[in-house]
Formats: sequence, structure tokens, C-alpha cells
Amino acid sequence: MTPDPVSDESLADAFGAVARQLREKSAETLAPWDITPAHLRALRMLTRHGTMRLSELSDHLQIAPRSATEVVDALQARDLVRRRADPGDRRATLVEVTEHGAGTLAEIRATRGPEAGRIFGRLSPADRAELARILGDLRA
Repeated sequence: MTPDPVSDESLADAFGAVARQLREKSAETLAPWDITPAHLRALRMLTRHGTMRLSELSDHLQIAPRSATEVVDALQARDLVRRRADPGDRRATLVEVTEHGAGTLAEIRATRGPEAGRIFGRLSPADRAELARILGDLRA
């Protein structure tokens, strides 16, 4: 007897439940820094790719330029990033992570590592690799 195929609806429900767990844990973990998951994504993107224009940041984050401006405003208010004039185009503004921002990101990573490990640590290394592959396929 072959097992029943998994329905798209049950996959969506299971995926949503895990995503909710991650969001809830993330909100708890980020609360001491008064940073949202959107702020964290932007901070990580700037750290990974370095100084960039706001338009580039919005492209990397796949959000509207106006939303990127709001995220950068919030990060700048906490001295996590700074804006400066683009020397190549004085109409453009560059955004970069401050020392305080880099330190804060390091603190968050140290706290969040164990958090993600509690969820994904239940999987074997082979299952984790397979999940990473599958999620990569779904993002494409």
C-alpha cells in the first residue's frame, strides 16, 4: 500500500506553523534591541554586501524604495547605520553599518544562533541539507 500523497494545503499549513515559530522566537529575541526582523534583514544585508545606495538595498531586500528608506531611518535613529553622500553622484546617498551596528549584529547573532538551533537542531544534518536545498528551490 502506498502512502497518501501530501497535499499542497497540508504542506502550506506545516510551513506556516514553522514560519510562525521562527517569527515569534525572532520577535522575542530581538525585543531587547528594539529591532524588527525587517531591520535585522537590512542590517545583515549591509554587513554582507557593504556600503550601498538605498536603491540597491531595496533591490537586495526585495522591498519598495520607500520601505527601505523607513527601515534605514529606524536603523539610523539607533546609530546602527549612517548615511553619507555618494562621492560619485552627489544626488545619491550611501548607507553603511556603524561600529555600533556591527557590534549589535554580533550580539544578536550570538543570541539567535541557539534559537534557530532549537528549531532546526531537531533535524539530522542530512535533513537540514535537504531542507536548505528545497527552500533554495522554492525561493528561485
